[in-house]
Amino acid sequence: MRMWFLVNPPVGATIQVENIDDFKWLNSSSCSVLRQLESARLQEYYFKANHPSSLSLGSDHLKYRNPKYLSLLNHLRFYLPDVYPKLDKILFLDDDIVVQKDLTSLWSIDLQGMVNGAVETCKESFHRYDKYLNFSNPIIYANFDPNACGWAFGMNIFDLKEWRKRNITGIYHRWQDMNEDRTLWKLGTLPPGLITFYNLTHPLDRGWHALGLGYDPALNQTAIENAAVIHYNGNYKPWLDLAISKYKAYWSKYVMFDNPFLRLCSISE
Repeated sequence: MRMWFLVNPPVGATIQVENIDDFKWLNSSSCSVLRQLESARLQEYYFKANHPSSLSLGSDHLKYRNPKYLSLLNHLRFYLPDVYPKLDKILFLDDDIVVQKDLTSLWSIDLQGMVNGAVETCKESFHRYDKYLNFSNPIIYANFDPNACGWAFGMNIFDLKEWRKRNITGIYHRWQDMNEDRTLWKLGTLPPGLITFYNLTHPLDRGWHALGLGYDPALNQTAIENAAVIHYNGNYKPWLDLAISKYKAYWSKYVMFDNPFLRLCSISE
């Protein structure tokens, strides 16, 4: 990664590439999430999806048992103040997004005391809390509104001063500990994000972040073209053969397909 940016330096930007192995504070003795990710029971749950496991309730959909959720990189977003201890604010961008417009004005948005600025996704009913969390569990039922609006990871502005003040990472750890048996939620990092930032998320204008290019072929084309950031969340990533063809050009126009190293990756044009 470092060599890529040395050979292809971005104009007007400073790049700092971090190595997760250098984060000595991120270890299983101080991080309960890391202990869980290393546990044999959890690895059995994710990798042996076709067999009953000690964590399985018997009705798990296979998408809930994707081994990618074992990657610590998926959970590193909950440790941003530790990764960047000198920063008071940060713009978080996922690895499957395309930035189409200047994002500078995001920096001046007043989050009104909230920690997380994000685009809400509850325009569709299946993006409310009851679709991500197990409301038959009394702990979830007592603490959250099933009709609360979901929001998206992928492009978020975080107030790290407020994060530290409210001990957001500690809240995340507490809920992960309570969900060790996978009865509160099952899928990925969004459900614990919805829990951790509950009543701490400021809604951003939808024009900042257009989602669904990795799974929904019926998105509004004008909304995509006008969005500051477009997000290929879902399985149909633009670099794969199974990408949704009409969305692919928004990504591919920025790719240097003549680069010999990229050609080795067999990226679909």
